Amino acid sequence: MAREVSESCMDSLITEIVSSYCNRFYSDKPELAARRIEAIGYQVGHQLCERYTMERPRFSDHLEAIKFLCKDFWSELFKKQIDNLKTNHRGTFVLQDNKFRWLSRVSADTSVESSSAAQDTTTSMLLYFPCGIIRGALSTLGIPCAVSADISSLPACVAISLQEYTVDRE
Repeated sequence: MAREVSESCMDSLITEIVSSYCNRFYSDKPELAARRIEAIGYQVGHQLCERYTMERPRFSDHLEAIKFLCKDFWSELFKKQIDNLKTNHRGTFVLQDNKFRWLSRVSADTSVESSSAAQDTTTSMLLYFPCGIIRGALSTLGIPCAVSADISSLPACVAISLQEYTVDRE
């Protein structure tokens, strides 16, 4: 029997995590709040990836692992696959989700400029958690990377860039 969590519960949980870290714990240090939120996501991604790959053979290359992330892992989390995957074949991948579920309830209204800057900050803080999930999952798959998100066309598109760390071996 599969265990599932209500989508509204996840929305509320993520919103509360971001609110707590940004407004209570680290209200004067947004960069520290962002790192803490991302670290929570990293742990979640690490544990979920371990669970989802427990019965699978190891991936032979990074592209195979990225494809697993885009199809199977994303489907488990968001009930759909990534809409688009692009790569420059030099360690940078861009995953595009045109209707990112966790931002579907975020307003894209920019009619009031003063609140628009605050909204952009809040929205970008909401993305540290899923970026952490992706980084944690990829780390579990043997791909240490940096993950960043672009929300330039809310809520229609979320692009997540993965920049693989290169490790010099001497």
